[in-house]
Amino acid sequence: MTADRQSEQLCFFETHFTTERSIEPVKTIALANQKGGVGKTTTAASLGIGLSRQGKKVLLIDADAQGNLTQMLGWPQPDELSPTLSTLMEKIIAEQPITPGEGILHHPSGVHLVPANIELSALEVTLVNTMSRETVLRQYLSTVADRYDYALIDCMPSLGMLTINALTAADSVIIPVQAQYLPAKGLEQLLRTITRVKRQLNPKLEVDGIVLTMVDSRTTLAREINALVRKTYGGHVFASEIPRSIKAAEISVENKSIYDHDRSGKAALAYENLTREVLSLGKQIKRHRADPVR
Repeated sequence: MTADRQSEQLCFFETHFTTERSIEPVKTIALANQKGGVGKTTTAASLGIGLSRQGKKVLLIDADAQGNLTQMLGWPQPDELSPTLSTLMEKIIAEQPITPGEGILHHPSGVHLVPANIELSALEVTLVNTMSRETVLRQYLSTVADRYDYALIDCMPSLGMLTINALTAADSVIIPVQAQYLPAKGLEQLLRTITRVKRQLNPKLEVDGIVLTMVDSRTTLAREINALVRKTYGGHVFASEIPRSIKAAEISVENKSIYDHDRSGKAALAYENLTREVLSLGKQIKRHRADPVR
């Protein structure tokens, strides 16, 4: 990456990185990366449960037609579930009422889940011809915002209309990046999309930061990618790194959180640290807003 490109990327984050913004009843975070297999769903689940363990009321939203988050949290047949996210968004489009708690599943960890299944694929086609098509998910979230401290959206690995909906609904974005391939090109495309959404649809949208996942510090490639990402994006990369872990991979099969499956393991400790960093971001914003003008 050239010096000019690094400077351009740093400029983006200086402009759009989380600073001071209005405090909403719920903080909505989109976890996004158009590349699949980067640990995005595991991060959404583990961060959400981590926030719940810290006493926060958390709503997880599965916005991927594959239903991976839904399956990971213990509903192995998402196509048999109803209602789901697509049902709720279709009601918003049709201007039909949504009853309190409709479509929301309760996980033993304390988090709530809006599940997803293959019906989301059809909904994405429907959205193309829908008025205010980018804001349907935001309209749904407004019906439940007063019940939660955090809403985490697990985006599908694409930059289609559902991901645009998630970015339009979100206060901020966390970008999981796998420390096993050169992420520059994909990140640039995602950041351009975030810039357009911020400019045209959601002026409050910020980037909380990049989180490195599947880190194997024993390999030269992982160390080089780690150094490159931190050099390019500076302090806009979370200090917490999620290590490559067999235990973390097993949770999607056993339908357990990383905290229950391997509470003292490296991955669980890393997600606990990431949770603290995310909570710290919120505290910093509130503190900045409370400081008198000097």
